[in-house]
Amino acid sequence: MTQSSSSEQVRGQVRYLSPDTLHKNPAFSQVIEISGPVKMVHVGGQDAVDAQGNIVGKGDLTAQTRQVLINLRNALAAAGARPEHIIKWNIYLVQGQSLREGYAAFQEFWKEQANPPAITGLFVAGLAHPDFLVEIDAVAVVPL
Repeated sequence: MTQSSSSEQVRGQVRYLSPDTLHKNPAFSQVIEISGPVKMVHVGGQDAVDAQGNIVGKGDLTAQTRQVLINLRNALAAAGARPEHIIKWNIYLVQGQSLREGYAAFQEFWKEQANPPAITGLFVAGLAHPDFLVEIDAVAVVPL
């Protein structure tokens, strides 16, 4: 962290690192370093439920992934964050679902980013409701 005089403002910084000693992949970063004053936003696991509580896309992983990502975008916006502020995703996919199908819907939302976040993907036996096929949570950092 840089020292500053009282008249100098210190800004938060996010650095995306993929060291030469680890595998490089354009879809994710291996390490994310945060320093200085920032606003952290933690979005709890989002499921394929609309604002009225209806399950969207029963049996359809693509439709569910799209709804989950709409929910994530809305949750981020409520906290003054945007998708490009995401530094970490956790993606939970019910066993037996097509990772490729879910990833295609995810790519529609995420597109290619210059600084991709860290990502953890997990296959799970089930989620909070038997009709849920995917759940995603996220951590975002908004520099102040």
